[in-house]
Amino acid sequence: MVSPTAIVFDLDGTLIDSRGDIVAAVNHALEATGRAPLPGQVIVRYVGDGARALCARAARLPEASEEVEELLRHFLAYYERHPLDFTRWMPDAQEMIERLSDLGDLSLCICTNKPRSTTDAVLAALGVRGRFQAVVAGGDTPEKKPAPAPLLHLAERIGVPPRRMVMVGDGPQDIECARRAGVRSIAVLGGFGSHQELLDAGPDVLLHTMGELWDVLRRWRDATVRLSAAR
Repeated sequence: MVSPTAIVFDLDGTLIDSRGDIVAAVNHALEATGRAPLPGQVIVRYVGDGARALCARAARLPEASEEVEELLRHFLAYYERHPLDFTRWMPDAQEMIERLSDLGDLSLCICTNKPRSTTDAVLAALGVRGRFQAVVAGGDTPEKKPAPAPLLHLAERIGVPPRRMVMVGDGPQDIECARRAGVRSIAVLGGFGSHQELLDAGPDVLLHTMGELWDVLRRWRDATVRLSAAR
């Protein structure tokens, strides 16, 4: 085991509870294209694979349908204007980001399927873009999570080998992406992924809240120090 030098976070459901703003943007897009709005609990089940997939599922269209383009355009335009109407930090997430930032020897990054425009709008509205060395968003690579490309692209950008990175996320997409990229994974309950989905994905560690992350990272770092001293 090597000590991690980069912690990569998913965004929606991991660092932020964005359900309300996602639901509002989807229903705006549906109504703008003459469709009926959907209950929030239905829409949140469609989150995780990017905005295009979300809009297609909400409208019950094939993702390749040309009609999805108009839905996506309305969704993105609305979300960019309303990035933080209902969004809040997930429990302990803001404090954990600040605590890890204070260490000074860890690179903090974001790897999300959320589109670049809405990712930037949310991070700017939260005032935390400067906390992250790099951000890879939906559309920055040809494939999205669970493909390994976004994490591998991020590793190249920050100059850190995958084996020294840790992916922290709330969905099976995050865990599968990490596995395929050769990155350790930590799943956090309370977001979009269910307990069973995360168990089935097989993360290296499963946390109940983000507040538990500190102790996991400390144990991994301490174990590395002990192994080095024993050699």
